[in-house]
Amino acid sequence: MPLDIIWYILAGVVVLFLGIVLIMVPIRTWFITIVSGAHVSMGRLVGMKLRKIDYKNIVESYIQAKKAGLNIDIVDLETHSMAGGNVTEVVSSLISAHSAKIPLSVDMAKAIDLAGSDLSYAIKMSVTPRVVETPLISAIAKDGIELKVKARVTIRANIARLVGGAGEATIIARVGEGIVTTVGSAETHTVVLENPDLISKTVLAKGLDSGTAFEILSIDIADVDVGQNIGAKLHIDQADADKAIAQARAEERRAMAMALEQEMKAKTQEMKALVLAAEAEVPKAMATAIKNGQLGVMDYYRMQNLVSDTEMRKSLAGTDTKPKR
Repeated sequence: MPLDIIWYILAGVVVLFLGIVLIMVPIRTWFITIVSGAHVSMGRLVGMKLRKIDYKNIVESYIQAKKAGLNIDIVDLETHSMAGGNVTEVVSSLISAHSAKIPLSVDMAKAIDLAGSDLSYAIKMSVTPRVVETPLISAIAKDGIELKVKARVTIRANIARLVGGAGEATIIARVGEGIVTTVGSAETHTVVLENPDLISKTVLAKGLDSGTAFEILSIDIADVDVGQNIGAKLHIDQADADKAIAQARAEERRAMAMALEQEMKAKTQEMKALVLAAEAEVPKAMATAIKNGQLGVMDYYRMQNLVSDTEMRKSLAGTDTKPKR
């Protein structure tokens, strides 16, 4: 093969190789890292490009971190991007925390971002506390008077407990529970009205921010209103219930008495029927006695006279209950 043809082939191979290199290797990005003082090896850039990672965004964030004085490895940003995290959010939050002298490690920032929390908002809340207002909370003192309390809670984000910590709803619920407990333990509602700071001191002493992603800085009582006399209302309701029970029992006893009265009347009628039946047997017995010679006619007349005299005396005395014929 002629020598000039060989040279042409070699030149073609070299041109092809250079073309592949220019396509595969991000020369411009690599040069930017060098002049920015945040050197990234050519092999790592090619590897990120082959893995279809947004290497430009990673390199830009890495340069920003280095310029801000952060000691961060580009491998951390690469793995975070592969895990589906927001590299730009993590780096900007780390820079903000570093400027505000808030201790925040790279691993913690990555974990918070992957957990779905708003990292930049948490950093902002760490620098500038937020005021959360509770709804109107109803509590009852020992004297039965209802108090309606509204509080303002100043909270600050706790970066170390942002992953796995409870949110603002838990803080509000715990503060409400503390208000109900404090008012409920007061002897009278006037004690709370005279010293509303008693609620704040008692609630703060309970450590309500334990296990949450926030730190309670202060609890301020915004409003205290006097509500209903719940104790008196409960006593009235109890008295009405006792009255209804007593009435029901009295009605039960009255019904039983009426039933007993009707029963006694029935027994009286039964006894009268027995008396009438016995009286009906007397003439038969007397007829049998006269027939058998056991009773004389004169004896019968004397007995009839005795009965007539007895009925006459009862009639005169007004005790005759026998109906007139």
